[in-house]
Amino acid sequence: MQMPVYSLSGEVVDQIELSESVFALPFNEAVVHQAMVKQLANRRQGTASTKTRGEVSGSTRKLYPQKHTGRARRGDIKSPLLVGGGVVFGPKPRSYRQPMPKKMRRLALKCLLSAKVREGNLKLIQELDFEKPRTKDMINVLSTLGIDSSALIVTAQPAPNIVKSAANIPDVKVLPSNQINVLDLLSYDKLVATVSAVRNIEEIWG
Repeated sequence: MQMPVYSLSGEVVDQIELSESVFALPFNEAVVHQAMVKQLANRRQGTASTKTRGEVSGSTRKLYPQKHTGRARRGDIKSPLLVGGGVVFGPKPRSYRQPMPKKMRRLALKCLLSAKVREGNLKLIQELDFEKPRTKDMINVLSTLGIDSSALIVTAQPAPNIVKSAANIPDVKVLPSNQINVLDLLSYDKLVATVSAVRNIEEIWG
């Protein structure tokens, strides 16, 4: 599969061959959905906690006699029916982590990468680096590539200058190639990657 490679000025400077085992797979909606739910669940902390009537601080003395008061039969002040009492069936710390086989996780990523290529939402650039962080430079690069929507920029290695240049641009995120994930691929319309980043992706997930 041939893909054009653009320069930072928006001109086609090369054609490269993409691996069909990574960028030409049919879309598997069930696997992608499961991977997305797993990622969202795994980032939950699960630290929400409430106290039961046995854990609330307070006296266990009966508030008033059981009979002959004309009032409700009342126990101690820690009853869930009273303000400041315990909570019935409240949340307790728990893990929300969901397991998913490695092959399915890899398949979900490759399905999304293939969808980006199929829909024309993948832009390859020869290289991307700035001498110093500058938002205007990043805006110019995106405009010359014809990107007017949200974009995920993938570099071969961590690039602090690129990250800082894109930090103030809405709906633009920069990631190294070994950290691409299902949620980010779903969240951003366009995928901009350097040639070396694509080769890393093929090596890691191919």
